[in-house]
Amino acid sequence: MSRPTTPLLAADTIIEISDRPGRPIVLIERRNPPRGWAIPGGFVDIGERVEQAAVREAREEVSLDVRLTALLGVYSDPARDPRGHTVTVVYVAEASGTPVAHDDARAVGVFALDALPAELAFDHAQVLRDYLTYRREGRLPELAP
Repeated sequence: MSRPTTPLLAADTIIEISDRPGRPIVLIERRNPPRGWAIPGGFVDIGERVEQAAVREAREEVSLDVRLTALLGVYSDPARDPRGHTVTVVYVAEASGTPVAHDDARAVGVFALDALPAELAFDHAQVLRDYLTYRREGRLPELAP
């Protein structure tokens, strides 16, 4: 039996800084195209659980040890990543301390929810809108048809 051709799989983590007022979130400024600010994350390695990839990518990109607290959703629009069809699983997590940019991150920022950057990569504007609804109302995003 031949293997199917499938999208790439990624894991992204919206990191809330629990030891700062208002629990701001961490975003990275991407070093590589597509440029812009993004939720920390990256590709799942073969043999790795998606949750492990989310934790690993947070450590690699922003030097924080995170605790996953919720699954926000799965984002699979074939046009969400200009490099090709990539599906991402997005988690919410918490961490404390000061993030430091590493790996694919040119810079790192800690942002209040009412002061998010305008230039976001991928579909992260939509993901963050869904996160804001989750954070304010405790409601997960509706499933796409």
